[in-house]
Amino acid sequence: MASLKPFPNAEPMREINTTPFIDVLLVLLVMFLLALPVMNHKVPLELPVGPATAGVPPPSHALAIGPSGALSWDGEAVSRAGLVARLERMAADPGLPLLEIMAAPNARYEDVDEILADISRAEVTRLGFVGNAAFADGF
Repeated sequence: MASLKPFPNAEPMREINTTPFIDVLLVLLVMFLLALPVMNHKVPLELPVGPATAGVPPPSHALAIGPSGALSWDGEAVSRAGLVARLERMAADPGLPLLEIMAAPNARYEDVDEILADISRAEVTRLGFVGNAAFADGF
């Protein structure tokens, strides 16, 4: 007489089925990545519109930021408070001088960002970055 079992040699599984566990982990990973805030730090800049005009170059000032955060205005050492006062005088100048910023390649990002914030608060609208060729090699 034949056995009534459909699979006579069947035994219970001894291994744990990990497929549902992996599926749940992948879903949690995707949800975590979607829930992360997008990290975007922007410094708003107003770029000039239209062609450049030839003629007499505008008056300019040079601001250098050293590796340790030391500031230099037209080759003269200046403190942070002194820089803010000079920026305010520069913004009020009717000749609209140009501010040329040169940061050392190993200057801290936070220092440069704080200086850019000071420039923005002083409402200096004409500025340029000098010496960016040193940074182009990394890209």
